Amino acid sequence: MKRAILLLAASVVGLGLMLPTAASAQEELPVYLRDRGTGVSSSMFGTYIRRGELIVYPFYEYYRDSDMEYEPAEFGFELAQEFRGKYRAHEFLLFLGLGITDGLILELEAAVIDATLTKAEDDPSDMPNELSESGLGDVESQLRWRWFRETERRPELFSYFETVFPTGESQSLIGTSDWEFKLGVGAIRGFAWGTLTLRTAMEFDAEENKLEFGEYALEYLKRVSDFLRVVTLVEGEQDEVELILESQLHFSPRVFAKLNVGIGVTSKATDLAPELGVMFSFPIY
Repeated sequence: MKRAILLLAASVVGLGLMLPTAASAQEELPVYLRDRGTGVSSSMFGTYIRRGELIVYPFYEYYRDSDMEYEPAEFGFELAQEFRGKYRAHEFLLFLGLGITDGLILELEAAVIDATLTKAEDDPSDMPNELSESGLGDVESQLRWRWFRETERRPELFSYFETVFPTGESQSLIGTSDWEFKLGVGAIRGFAWGTLTLRTAMEFDAEENKLEFGEYALEYLKRVSDFLRVVTLVEGEQDEVELILESQLHFSPRVFAKLNVGIGVTSKATDLAPELGVMFSFPIY
């Protein structure tokens, strides 16, 4: 794994050296746009997609949780009681984003995952001590649109509609067994000291036939230089809240690395979830 990461980093740096050096076009933008540019906000933290731009982002994420909440009945064992087990997972994902117009983008994300749940010591069910599964994880798409751009007097307003496709079996540790939908809204405001994004959403789970208040987040983005951008994010869903810290290393205008870590703030959130990937930008029209 270490050798693969080193080879990936070396290839990215080499590609960055072959591409044009980052220009200072950002400095010509109004102050409130200098952190993010003119693109539409994507579901990837601190990433904005312009018209005619294709984003390709392969990345890896690791999950470590020492007190994951579960019920044996969720996995087909006859005990509908909550316990806390140990969860570990390795996930490889591919994200694609396309800027259709100046105010509309389309996203697609798919994952393969290898996950293991170790049951709690006080769990008396017939569930095995370790439950492991691997294969296709979540597959989802988003349509995101901008209602109006930010000006000196008002923030930018955007919405998004997400569909999670049923790819997993019922009572499985991985994947999604039925349709899930999400409708969200957000606002962005740029300042000289950074850019703030606030968003929230409603969710519908077809398996449970339930509509409820879903995710919410407050994101801070700062363009430190042409090379470095930093993101700080507090994101939650019901009583699961995490803090996410990210650095973006821009080797060229078309290639940059994303390194972040999610840290659980509440007990039901995943304890630790680091992520590493390289994002490529292609102008296609």
